[in-house]
Amino acid sequence: MAMCGTHVRSCIALTVRCAKQGRHGICYGSSQTAVLAVTTSRMYSTSHVRQGLLQRANDQVERFLEHRFPAFYIYYHTFMKGSKVLLQDLIEARKIKVKMNTNGIAFKELPYREMERLRLVRKDIIKAIPMFLISLPPFAICLVFTLMYLFPRQLLFHHFWTPQQQRDFKKLYHEQRARHHYSILMGIESTAPHVEKWMLRSHLLSLCTKVQSGTHPSVSDLLVVQGLFTGHPLGLYKMRSSHMRLLSTQLLLTPWLPAFMARRRMSAKALEMLHLDRALRDLGVNQLSDSEVDEACDLRGLDTSRLSFGQCREWLQQWLQLSSHVKESETSLLLHSMVLLSVNYPSP
Repeated sequence: MAMCGTHVRSCIALTVRCAKQGRHGICYGSSQTAVLAVTTSRMYSTSHVRQGLLQRANDQVERFLEHRFPAFYIYYHTFMKGSKVLLQDLIEARKIKVKMNTNGIAFKELPYREMERLRLVRKDIIKAIPMFLISLPPFAICLVFTLMYLFPRQLLFHHFWTPQQQRDFKKLYHEQRARHHYSILMGIESTAPHVEKWMLRSHLLSLCTKVQSGTHPSVSDLLVVQGLFTGHPLGLYKMRSSHMRLLSTQLLLTPWLPAFMARRRMSAKALEMLHLDRALRDLGVNQLSDSEVDEACDLRGLDTSRLSFGQCREWLQQWLQLSSHVKESETSLLLHSMVLLSVNYPSP
């Protein structure tokens, strides 16, 4: 037994010396040593060789598509890149969830970037579920890719959109929101006769007149009527169903759900936005990159396509100033502010 162990150790030592002598070195040893060296080499080189072959094959496919089918290459490259980014996001989200479960941390207690990462991943997964279900039957993958190509906005998410598609879809979403701005303002104004206190009714009418005339309101203008967004007539569970459905378009939610389901979804979205605002105040707007500021403003209803990054940061500061005074029972004010604070910013 001792002789066998000694022999194995000597074989390994000889193999190591062979490796150290370099590519053109000479190594003398037993046949067993040679077999061990070859086996060891194969064990550690096969995976690298396969990875190299796959990478070269992928590069050749990309070059072929780029030269022969440039339009299709853009979608192929976007899909491959988006898949990698999505995988990284899922891994990061998994780590955050493990940390939450291990340390007993609630969603609203997370730092801003982790909270935002979970929000986006959850949104992407919900959108990906229909495509996953369609792809389950055999040979359905061809149908899936056809649908993805024909309906990218409805079936895909930002990881798999080309830069041009991202700009086009973002513009389209803001047009959908802007289409309902006037109706929402008229809905707010129509609630004034139902306000019992004369002073609050006067401030509400003044706010509506200011916005309709093209003037950007101040945060103090909104805080004066803050109490009206808790209960009747503009609280989330007290407003008219028709007005609530109009307001849901600002969150890009479908307005055709039953009223109780629509209110519940809007309440969850508004509360999530309030928690994001609190985490962002702790981080500081100045700590965000330009792309993060753009994403934050877009979520809160501002059309950033015609604004500079400095104007976007200034508007986000105003939003956080308002949000810092909003309680969880007053989240309806945040939803209405997606119109009131954004429609005339900046004032001419």
